[in-house]
Amino acid sequence: MKYAQISSACECQAKLFADLDEKRFVLRGWAKDMRRKQEQNAPAHSIHADSQQFQVAWLCPFCNRNTLRSFDATGLAWREAPAAAAEAQTD
Repeated sequence: MKYAQISSACECQAKLFADLDEKRFVLRGWAKDMRRKQEQNAPAHSIHADSQQFQVAWLCPFCNRNTLRSFDATGLAWREAPAAAAEAQTD
C-alpha cells in the first residue's frame, strides 16, 4: 500500500499533518506544536478526494479551529507503507 503525507500550518502556528491513501482518503491526522513541544491527534478528512484539486479539513487540537486547505493531486509524493501497516490493512 502506498501513502502520501501532507502538511499545513494552522492559524495558531501548529503544524498539521495527514497521511493519505491512494484514493486520497485520510488514514491519520495529527498536529505538532513546536512551541510547547507537543504532538496530538488531529481529526482530519478529505473533501472531493476523487478530484484533481481536493481539500483536507483538520480540527486543530491546540486551538480548536477547523482548518481547511486545498491540495493538488499532482503534487503528492507517494511512499510505500511499512510492512506491518500493509499487513494490518489486508486482515
